[in-house]
Amino acid sequence: MTALEHPARRADGSGRPPARVPFPVVDEVSRHCLQEEEPETVHIEVHLPGTPDPARLRAAFNEALRRHPRILMREARGPWYRRRYEWELTAEPDVEAVTFPAPERDALKRARERALAEAPPLSASPPIRLEVVAAESGAASGPGAESESASLRGAEQGAASPHSADAPEGPGTVLFLTINHTALDGPACLRVLATAAEIYGGRDNSPAAPPTRTPDSTGAAPQPPADAPSGWAPPARVAKGAPEPSPGNGMLVAELPVPRRPKGSPFTVNDQLMVATALMIAHWNREHGERPRPLRITMPVDDRPRDATMPIGNGTRLVEVPFSAAELGHREWTPEAIGDLLRRTSDRTRALKALARPQLGHGASLLTAPVLPVTVRAAVTRGLRRAAAPWTSTTLLSNIGRIPYALDFGDAGRAHAVWFSAPARLPRGLTVTTASTAGRLHLALRWSKALLSHGDGAHLRDLFEHYLHATEHTRADEKGGPS
Repeated sequence: MTALEHPARRADGSGRPPARVPFPVVDEVSRHCLQEEEPETVHIEVHLPGTPDPARLRAAFNEALRRHPRILMREARGPWYRRRYEWELTAEPDVEAVTFPAPERDALKRARERALAEAPPLSASPPIRLEVVAAESGAASGPGAESESASLRGAEQGAASPHSADAPEGPGTVLFLTINHTALDGPACLRVLATAAEIYGGRDNSPAAPPTRTPDSTGAAPQPPADAPSGWAPPARVAKGAPEPSPGNGMLVAELPVPRRPKGSPFTVNDQLMVATALMIAHWNREHGERPRPLRITMPVDDRPRDATMPIGNGTRLVEVPFSAAELGHREWTPEAIGDLLRRTSDRTRALKALARPQLGHGASLLTAPVLPVTVRAAVTRGLRRAAAPWTSTTLLSNIGRIPYALDFGDAGRAHAVWFSAPARLPRGLTVTTASTAGRLHLALRWSKALLSHGDGAHLRDLFEHYLHATEHTRADEKGGPS
């Protein structure tokens, strides 16, 4: 863990300068590799059935920032020859973090575009923004919102799953959190938003207990499977579709059922999502004439507590889950073949999660050692990134899992849908992010426009939905009901 865990010491009006904290490894590597045309933003959108009071919401969010002071920071200025980047911790926000854009046509679409294209600056505290957007009255927002496909095509215009009977009626509100990923990650900012909900609504937003995984009957620490594919071979890339002329990222969101799994099965929903992602890309690449190659999927692992003690920052560590070309080479995925792939994937993810490993590996720690000036280290880091591009993983799957907080905003109601998306710069060019709320799976596909178009994204969504559904039907499913 390199997320900062000590309390922030801030200027108190005595004339002393704000405290400074060196960038952790993850923050520094991200800072070295920033690109203006593809900002490193994390997007979170929270759908509420009602409309919060603007003044109360702004006051609640600002108070939540004070209760989590590690989020109140900006990049400190320094000479070119300094050995470290540093965060400067502030007592109050430099800028208004909460805004209420004027109503406009396609407001949700415009807000998503801003979240992908406009990163909050690192030079102003806090490096996040919260936009409060009124959902369009024509957008689906309750029972019966499904279109001809279970993926709820209407989610692209703000569709949501059924909410509780006591929630206010009407089109509702969407809270858009845009995060500069150099400073913070999605789970940390969701923790801050949960605190804001508790302050606003006056109701408990304590996190629910995390789901438990079926333990290994041997009780031994999981070991990497002997037949796991090598991590040294350059993995497959996502085949190029119909790229768009404009720079930046595109995104598509959808709502799906949370997949069933057999009772007592060793694999988790996360393993089902991993398999669906691998099969989606393998299918896409076959359609585009790519020869079979092994895949590697980056998976963030977050070991932080979800309560008020959660360290705020970039706190996940990254592991890579490999798949061989032979494993993904079936043309007809029978229940037996799906079940076998799920078991293999479960063994790998269990072993990878158990490994003690720095967030970005040991090489990143050496690369960010404060021996040379940051400008020199930045040039070296960017050069190594370009050289290592062929070995970069195929894609990233970030499964937030079940949202642990009620996100109850009192008179505005409880959140009934929460979407996240992660940056999708090349060479990966595609990220898959999932979360579940109110018994529904919220999927975001995000891609580099230099690689794919919106139509490509829609096809990938359909492939993901197809293979996710296939993971529900294994031979183990015939022996036990859904969990």
